[in-house]
Amino acid sequence: MRNTIIAGLAIVAVIAIAIVVYPNDSVETRVGHSKKERIMKSDEEWEKVLTPEQFKITRRKGTERAFSGQYWNNHDDGVFTCACCGQPLFDSATKYESGTGWPSFWQPVAEDNVSLVDDSGLFMRRTEVICSACDAHLGHVFNDGPRPTGMRYCINSASLKLEKREK
Repeated sequence: MRNTIIAGLAIVAVIAIAIVVYPNDSVETRVGHSKKERIMKSDEEWEKVLTPEQFKITRRKGTERAFSGQYWNNHDDGVFTCACCGQPLFDSATKYESGTGWPSFWQPVAEDNVSLVDDSGLFMRRTEVICSACDAHLGHVFNDGPRPTGMRYCINSASLKLEKREK
């Protein structure tokens, strides 16, 4: 009984420390409203059209290792679309070097193309970015980005596909 009480108090202490160390400075959540028709597929259907890495990241909320993705150091001109459904998400004109090892953008192509969802896993409060057409996990957004928005959309390369602009 005594060990159970001590273990319970230890858990409460860890949670309290996490709240103090990781204050709630997450971005306000909102639901995007895609102009595309909502895309609903089963996991089996998604597995047929995505690579294993894309499936893990976009459908299981995974994260690729920093500095490992296809687009973290890409400077081509174009529009980054959702790897799952093709919805336009970010313009390369809003991409910047954040030093994080993931593609970072200061705003989406249109606010309605992404939804922002509370993510309070791992004793942290963050804001998850998902595609508003197919609910693909894209990454997270933070309020430490550059002007003019002050936002940093930190996005997994595997959740994106670059549609290059013709010159």
